[in-house]
Amino acid sequence: MRLPMSEDAPVSLTRHGRIAVLTIERAERMNALSRATLFALGRYGRELGADPEVRAIVITGAGEKAFCAGADLKERQGMSENDVRVQVGLYRTELGPLDKCPKPVVAAINGVAFGGGLELALVCDLRVAAPHALFALPETTLGIIPGAGGTQRLPRIVGEARAKEMILLGRRLDAREALAWGLVNRIAPEGTSVLDDTLAFLQPIADGAPIAQAAALAAIDASFDVTLDQGLALERVFYDETLRSEDRLEALRAFAEKRKPQFAGK
Repeated sequence: MRLPMSEDAPVSLTRHGRIAVLTIERAERMNALSRATLFALGRYGRELGADPEVRAIVITGAGEKAFCAGADLKERQGMSENDVRVQVGLYRTELGPLDKCPKPVVAAINGVAFGGGLELALVCDLRVAAPHALFALPETTLGIIPGAGGTQRLPRIVGEARAKEMILLGRRLDAREALAWGLVNRIAPEGTSVLDDTLAFLQPIADGAPIAQAAALAAIDASFDVTLDQGLALERVFYDETLRSEDRLEALRAFAEKRKPQFAGK
């Protein structure tokens, strides 16, 4: 099912069973992040994060050239310094609901992911790349730095030294290098749509236990901000949430009855 898209909200929503797909519909602008695009992503992030029918969210771009080429530089041309500060602030407020979403958020990277486009992918929990995808944070070559979380999230994913190499040198990675570095989780097979491959990849999540998945995401995310001992204590708290769930009892029944569990998210 495809929901209508208005001109001032250039992101479309489709549903594939329990998986919601957000597509940036600006192929003519390399799916660049305009202000309207950021607001649309924020709105959908809030709505889908609270939707009990949704088990995972996929973000992709229209066409085959670009996932997202970053900021809309045409829109930026008439902005003052303070306007740019406000715009950069929108990356935090409008991508925040996706970053903190209790459902797994996955980037299906169908082409170029540069600048803010790569930072959008870094917000996601998992990343699947098309074989021709390219990745870069070129901001320092333009006299600025990544301003939408790139300096913070990239080192957490690929390590400090590799993050500095990408950012300071403005280095581009192809899909195979990105996989080797741990920047993406998988590459779609040649001749296969990266979105179709991503949906198949996520089937275990669509069929899985949402309470356990949300608890696992929360526990992992918390580990970056606390000591190991504190993280282990938090893990016990999140584990207890799953212990009280009906899904856990359903899993035990299904095991005893030699069938696939039917998780209800309760």
